[in-house]
Amino acid sequence: MNVIVIGASRGIGLEFVRQYAAEGARVTATARSDDGLARIQTLGARALRLDVASAAGASALAWPIDGEAFDLAIVNAGVYGPRTSGLQTPSQAEFDAVMHTNVLGAMRVLPVLAEALAPGARLAVVSSRMGSMALRTNPSGWLYRASKAALNSVLKDVSLALAGRAIGVALHPGWVRTDMGGGEADLDVVDAVAGMRRTLAALQPADSGGFFNFDGEPLAW
Repeated sequence: MNVIVIGASRGIGLEFVRQYAAEGARVTATARSDDGLARIQTLGARALRLDVASAAGASALAWPIDGEAFDLAIVNAGVYGPRTSGLQTPSQAEFDAVMHTNVLGAMRVLPVLAEALAPGARLAVVSSRMGSMALRTNPSGWLYRASKAALNSVLKDVSLALAGRAIGVALHPGWVRTDMGGGEADLDVVDAVAGMRRTLAALQPADSGGFFNFDGEPLAW
């Protein structure tokens, strides 16, 4: 299997690299920092420097993956932004940082990845049920929620553009114990990634354009 993970310096992305590499997959993964690139290489994967918030950096992804035929592409790069509990207006810098990374970053790299997919490939964006309109019950982290709702929209359009060529889905990883999720989260990163991998492996063409929990449960937009 030929796999690429966008945003794999730590947490969920790095665990995807670890698990797929351990099973013998050929893994390419990206990170922004030297430390992140070193962690990827330590796991036996090919490491590429990429900052999805940079237009030049994202466009530069095309040449190192030219000629590839990825069976699976995972876009995991993301940031949370300000930890708000109500209607605290984000600063311009906070808004730009979250939206440029979580939404514009995906819109930059997804077209590049689309050209490097094998026929019948699976493509996933790591989203969050916090982006769901139907499932939310409080306004905490409203900038992050807005970015993930927008990411879900991007994924839906990607799935339509790739119809008949690849299966595209949005995944909610659960509340995971990572630097972003915090130590009180209820799910270990190993279990979260293992669940998402099972969900990805079981996808059928009819699932394309869907939104799924890490364990495969369909989620409402």
